[in-house]
Amino acid sequence: MSLGQIIRDKREALKLTLDEVSHKVGFSKPYLSTIETGKVKNPPSDELLTRLERTLGFESGLLLHIAHLERMPSDVRGIYESREAENQKLRQALRKLAGKHKNKSIDSLLAGTKQEAAVAKSGLAPGRVIPIINRVSAGYPTDFSDLEYPVGVAEDYVRCPDLHDPNAFAVRVVGDSMEPRFHEGDIVVFSPSLEVRSGDDCFIRFTQPHETTFKRVFFESNHKIRLQPRNEQYSPTIMDGRRIDGIYRAVIRYEKL
Repeated sequence: MSLGQIIRDKREALKLTLDEVSHKVGFSKPYLSTIETGKVKNPPSDELLTRLERTLGFESGLLLHIAHLERMPSDVRGIYESREAENQKLRQALRKLAGKHKNKSIDSLLAGTKQEAAVAKSGLAPGRVIPIINRVSAGYPTDFSDLEYPVGVAEDYVRCPDLHDPNAFAVRVVGDSMEPRFHEGDIVVFSPSLEVRSGDDCFIRFTQPHETTFKRVFFESNHKIRLQPRNEQYSPTIMDGRRIDGIYRAVIRYEKL
């Protein structure tokens, strides 16, 4: 989600017109419109962003942080995001070690900067890096392991500019049962926050044994779920829904060229 879209969505949620916001922040309506539509030639100043934060009720520092990220050259931003992902991994490990013991120094370290805290609290960001947690079998179910990483943390990441689910994850496809739409080596991103419907391509995690597979999902009667390959050379499998621990809908595919 772009900075402009975040601002427009917030303004509309508050039922404010551009004229009203323009009057409150002291900048012209046409200029604010170009920001919201992404047509602005010059990025908004920190002064305007600070005024918009106050006027629209954003967390202090949130719009500034998002704008500064958008201004970064793509190569620099990639380095920053990979470093931030590593920092998140270290913070998760420190939380685990700290346990229930309260320590002001540790709490301050885990909180990060004021702007990072604002982004974390709001859930808004100009896209996010998604952890690639493992490989998923586009064939028979295979043993699953998330490498024991906490949510949002992995060894490798893929950036998704328009995805904001903090629990989203990605996997690399293995096998050919989902061809011709998905091929071995493709990276597929799944969003646990989205509702799963019959016919969706999904990551399926089983309870016992701990296995996963990648199939189209169809909800049958009597708690039965049909796992349907896209490749017509493979037969569907009917599963008892109680054997399934999680079903997550595919939202983005990065194709291997």
